[in-house]
Amino acid sequence: MSEQLDTKTGWLSRDELENARANVPLVYVDAVPVKVDELGRVTHVGLLLRQAADGTISRMVVSGRVLYGERIRDAVLRHLEKDLGPLALPRIPPEVAPFTVVEYFPDAEVSGFQDPRHHAVSLAFVVPVAGDCQPTQQALDLRWFTPEEAISEEVRREMTGGHDRLIRLALAHVGQLP
Repeated sequence: MSEQLDTKTGWLSRDELENARANVPLVYVDAVPVKVDELGRVTHVGLLLRQAADGTISRMVVSGRVLYGERIRDAVLRHLEKDLGPLALPRIPPEVAPFTVVEYFPDAEVSGFQDPRHHAVSLAFVVPVAGDCQPTQQALDLRWFTPEEAISEEVRREMTGGHDRLIRLALAHVGQLP
């Protein structure tokens, strides 16, 4: 057996990913981008409009897989910059800790969070970002909502997979749930 280090990039082929999705939970990060005032209170929540795992066009938070060998902090930063652009300037502390852990299952009845592709465990973060966010080609749109708007019935109808619940949990975590 060789003692050489595996220097793969962490990306799986489509077949390898499908095999992994069918057999083991994948690790994800969910990042709720927020704008804060001078006192650190959340004034706005950023929601992307993009194609969800179920094929629908939905409002959602920044989300994505953690790569093999990638630190959680780096995965959060990578996904925020990928979806919100390089001028998002997320303020991620050196040692990150999620505000909750979300389990996505193909069947929404299991946890209330759904991803029809697989079972995924996601570490969820609230991340303050700069005001100069521009959605990249991964997202169709980025819109900023006040906390009241973000949990309104109108916005909740635009979300799938349990992201409406995740927004409520995030706002409760920062003491801004209306």
